[in-house]
Amino acid sequence: MSPEAAEPVEIGLRFRRSARNRGTVITLGVIWVVLLAALLMLDAAWWIIAFLGAFTLPALWDLARDTQSGLDLSETDLSWFTGRRSAEIALEDIDHMRLDTRLDFSVRATAVLKTGRKVRLPFECTPPHQAFEDALSALGIQVRRTHFQLRQ
Repeated sequence: MSPEAAEPVEIGLRFRRSARNRGTVITLGVIWVVLLAALLMLDAAWWIIAFLGAFTLPALWDLARDTQSGLDLSETDLSWFTGRRSAEIALEDIDHMRLDTRLDFSVRATAVLKTGRKVRLPFECTPPHQAFEDALSALGIQVRRTHFQLRQ
């Protein structure tokens, strides 16, 4: 199983993601090489390089801490965790799940409860949308897809 794969279990879904992954390391490395090259070869002002480099600090922090996130979907409940936050919802309380495709082509998941309350799942713990939709449908949970809506 790859580090960001959704693993189907007997009934449901299990998904885990780690902040310490190849994509983060490569992205940070490329950005720092470009910034260093701009500083040394283009004689860029150090304060501009420092300002631009500051935008990489959250990714560096996640890389150092190796923040874990994940989601478990079983016959009885939907639970997720990310960093220090975690939550659990009984499937019987969920009216339907909304999977919204955003303008940047990311998919955000929202659990709409029978009370009308909406619970947005954190993006970092949401599994690939097709595997998630298939697992939800297999458990009898209605899934509504929306595409490119500006208002939620």
